[in-house]
Amino acid sequence: MVKLTMIARVTDGLPLAEGLDDGRDLKDAEFYKQQVKALFKNLSRGHYEASRMSVETGPYVFHYIIEGRVCYLTMCDRAYPKKLAFQYLEELRNEFERVNGSQIETAARPYAFIKFDTFMQKTKKLYQDTHTQRNIAKLNDELYEVHQIMTRNVQEVLGVGEQLDQVSQMSSRLSSESRIYADKARDLNRQLQNLYRLV
Repeated sequence: MVKLTMIARVTDGLPLAEGLDDGRDLKDAEFYKQQVKALFKNLSRGHYEASRMSVETGPYVFHYIIEGRVCYLTMCDRAYPKKLAFQYLEELRNEFERVNGSQIETAARPYAFIKFDTFMQKTKKLYQDTHTQRNIAKLNDELYEVHQIMTRNVQEVLGVGEQLDQVSQMSSRLSSESRIYADKARDLNRQLQNLYRLV
C-alpha cells in the first residue's frame, strides 16, 4: 500500500510536491518524512547510483525514480509489488512533467506545486489495492513484457548458436583447404627444386 509520496528537485533537494495525508494510516509519519528529506539532500549532492532505486526503511520501502532534474519518491509497505510502485511513480512523472515541466527550475519555495496533490491522491487511490482488476492487468502486462523479452533473448541466443555453427563449419573447411594448399605448395617447391637441379 502506498503510504507517502513526495517530489523534489534533484539539483538542490527542494521539495516540490507532496501527497498530503492525514497521517492516521502511517505511524511515525514525521520521522519518515525527515528520512525522505535527508535522502533528497543526499541526492542533491550527487550521492545516487541509479535512476531507479528501492531503499528499505523499517517496515517500509522507499522507491524512487530520478528523471531529468526531478526525483519522484513513494514509500510503500514491503509487501507492495515493486512493479506497481514504479508504475505509480511513472504515472506521476508523466503528468508532473506535462503540467509543470517548464516551471521546475524556477520554483523558489518548497512545495511550489502543492496543487499537484489532487492528481497524486487520485492516482494513489487507483494503486492502493493490488487486487483490483486494473492493477492485476498491469502486473500481467508486465509479466507478458518480461516473457516477450525473455523469448526474444532466447531467440537471439539460438540465432547466435546457429551463427557459431556456421563459423565452425567455415573454420573446418578453411582448415582442410589450408592442408590441401600446404600439400600443393610442397609439391610445387619440390618440382621447382628438381627444375633447378636440371638446369
